[in-house]
Amino acid sequence: MSDVFTPELDREVDELLSAHASSGTRLQRICNLLADRVPHYDWFGFYITVPGRRELALGPFSGEPTEHVRIPFGRGICGQAAEREETFVVQDVGAADNYLSCSIHVKSEIVVPVFGKGTVIGEIDIDSHVKEPFTEADTLFLESLAERVSPLVSDIMPPEEE
Repeated sequence: MSDVFTPELDREVDELLSAHASSGTRLQRICNLLADRVPHYDWFGFYITVPGRRELALGPFSGEPTEHVRIPFGRGICGQAAEREETFVVQDVGAADNYLSCSIHVKSEIVVPVFGKGTVIGEIDIDSHVKEPFTEADTLFLESLAERVSPLVSDIMPPEEE
């Protein structure tokens, strides 16, 4: 499935990143593009770290609505990735401990932290309806994307909560 990560797709992402639109709009457009263009990305979204709290808040996404609009660090795959500050690739969510089910259709998930100033400021979260779809190409593409979207994620972070 790595043949979807073409230089053309990379150029399209760059165009969206540099477009004259708000940071939230640009992130939403990236969600829409990648959910549309990558066959095994059935849900593509961003979670944003809530400043002053060890919690993620749902940001822009493309796919079915989710009940998981707030996720504490350490809970579920997203929370584990934030807590450990590392990419998580789960090829079969049915075999994963601490998985937060969003849909009966989800079979696998990849979560990539977004860093800003040396800390996790958000995450890219992708659900797939097939088992074992993610390859090293996904990880490399998404980790590169996480670096590129970092300023946009930082820009849409909510204000610090009491």
